[in-house]
Amino acid sequence: MRVAIVGGGAAGFFAAIHAKENYPSAEVHIFEKSKKVLSKVKISGGGRCNVTNGCTDIKKLAEAYPRGSRKLRKAFGSFHTKHTMEWFETRGVPLVIQEDNCVFPVSQNSQSIIDCFMNEVRRLNIAVHLGKGIRSIKSTDEGIELESGDDTIRFDKVIVTTGGSPKRSGLEWLEVLGHKIKEPVPSLFTFNMPHEKVRELMGIVVENPLVSIQGTKLKSDGPLLITHWGMSGPAILKLSAFGARILQEKNYEFKTQVNWVHLPNSELVMNELLSIVEAHPHKMLSNFRPYLLPERLWHYLVERAGLSLHSVWSQLGKKSMNKLVNVLTNDLYQVTGKTTFKEEFVTCGGVSLESIDFKTMQSTVVPGLYFAGEVMDVDGITGGYNFQAAWTTAYIAAKLLS
Repeated sequence: MRVAIVGGGAAGFFAAIHAKENYPSAEVHIFEKSKKVLSKVKISGGGRCNVTNGCTDIKKLAEAYPRGSRKLRKAFGSFHTKHTMEWFETRGVPLVIQEDNCVFPVSQNSQSIIDCFMNEVRRLNIAVHLGKGIRSIKSTDEGIELESGDDTIRFDKVIVTTGGSPKRSGLEWLEVLGHKIKEPVPSLFTFNMPHEKVRELMGIVVENPLVSIQGTKLKSDGPLLITHWGMSGPAILKLSAFGARILQEKNYEFKTQVNWVHLPNSELVMNELLSIVEAHPHKMLSNFRPYLLPERLWHYLVERAGLSLHSVWSQLGKKSMNKLVNVLTNDLYQVTGKTTFKEEFVTCGGVSLESIDFKTMQSTVVPGLYFAGEVMDVDGITGGYNFQAAWTTAYIAAKLLS
């Protein structure tokens, strides 16, 4: 059996290794159009590679995927986060689970993951072809023909692992075969706020605010990072992932609402402020901050409410208290544009799951053709989830039983 893997990224290498292990006598070839393999693995997690997430509850794990959640939930029954961790550790890559459940190599260096893959590929005698992109796929009675440059190469099975495409044109070679395509749009991006003063607080992390998009049902929580261009961090990235299509339709012009204290009930917040008035009546607003908010943020919010930092708590009237409650629970910011998160480009969209039998990852229109990773309309939030989807779908595709 001759097996071709189209795309030399995370899903591609994982699929190739498993295909060869499942069929030791098979010829397995990886085709990568660029001169480098595993480039996304290299830059992931700031060069540390967030290989998976520490969550082992399959139901909860599946909830981290705005697209493909239901299908992945079943797929995780075959290969999930625990299996991923075991796979790397038994191949000499010890892992560590951080407090936020992100899983990294103990080395804190993505090269450990790359070296592991390259060692496996050498050990299993898998051929890696660099600078060899696949232009088209043709299904014949004798198998599947791949066109690369002037060459036509025939294989029995082909797994497409080309990753997310920023434009629909990058998926046309699969669309012409009869696959349905979901329009690709960016996912996992940060919010630009060029006209908002909050950018002056860059570097501040707020542990668990509640963030929503005005005029929609979109909301998320988690750490929020204020940057020199606007807002980032898990709370924002999660919001961008679940709202990928809605925010694209808005042309990335919208208002985001921040509840800095994660308490939707403003009455509870008012009671907390009244208790401060009672307990610390003579303290200045600058010297006593509620909810252990970062000091610079609290000072900014007091001024944003139109109050003086030199005012003492006991001097605040009802109007001033309402202003403080409002700024703590309903702080609005104008978003104008987006920025890709680090160098990691994640797309919402790709080959529609309607065109894929998720039990095998085989195409429903081309027998012997399989898919794995982000080329499909599957994507997760930040935290190792996209790599986990790649490992799981590659593992299933590499069974090649259909």
